[in-house]
Amino acid sequence: MALGRGRPVTYNARVARRETVGEKRQRAVSVLDGLEAAMPDARIELDYRTPLELLVAVILSAQCTDKRVNLVTPALFARFPDAQAYARVEPTDVEPFIRTCGLYRAKAKNIVATARALVAEHGGQVPLTRDTLAQLPGVGLKTAGVVCIHLGGDAAFPVDTHVKRLAYRLGFTPHEDPDKVEKDLQALLPRERWTLGHQLLVWHGRRTCFARSPDCGSCVVADRCPKKGVRATAKA
Repeated sequence: MALGRGRPVTYNARVARRETVGEKRQRAVSVLDGLEAAMPDARIELDYRTPLELLVAVILSAQCTDKRVNLVTPALFARFPDAQAYARVEPTDVEPFIRTCGLYRAKAKNIVATARALVAEHGGQVPLTRDTLAQLPGVGLKTAGVVCIHLGGDAAFPVDTHVKRLAYRLGFTPHEDPDKVEKDLQALLPRERWTLGHQLLVWHGRRTCFARSPDCGSCVVADRCPKKGVRATAKA
């Protein structure tokens, strides 16, 4: 039977080694329930209006905050409203618009190359299959997954730095490789909760479960978390 919403499932360190796959699944669902109750407005924080704008914004967000991306994209999107507009120019024409995003030269190169591929191979439209998206310059599986889940494409549980960190701390995966982490999360959670689950973990990572000093005292799912790898100096 598919798992949906469940009752809070606490994490008992004394029986942690005996946690079955079924119990872990119940705990994972309970964690999502707790995060969703605390953050009902969780959503992607990049501003976009079209599939292409989302794709470009996600490319720009690599090693850059969403806030910074949202500052540069209004002028960028006004100048380049579609794939054809990007495809007609050189990366140096895009660079001034995204200079503050970091790695801007590589990102400009990838955006132009991706636009040219979209025009040549997809009629200027953003494909909604993850494998196809991942073949575009500068995209990859994570970016392709983010685009797909927000545009109604292939199901995915994209793993960024926040999702990877929280999945490990919560004891949902022992892996570091994003592809393996994603497979572990997909095995634990119902498919219909992958999209929101991704966003909830991202939000929780940005607001509470920080990389260097997680605020465990304010965490709404602290009783369901083994806190793997968390130093004793974490905020109590």
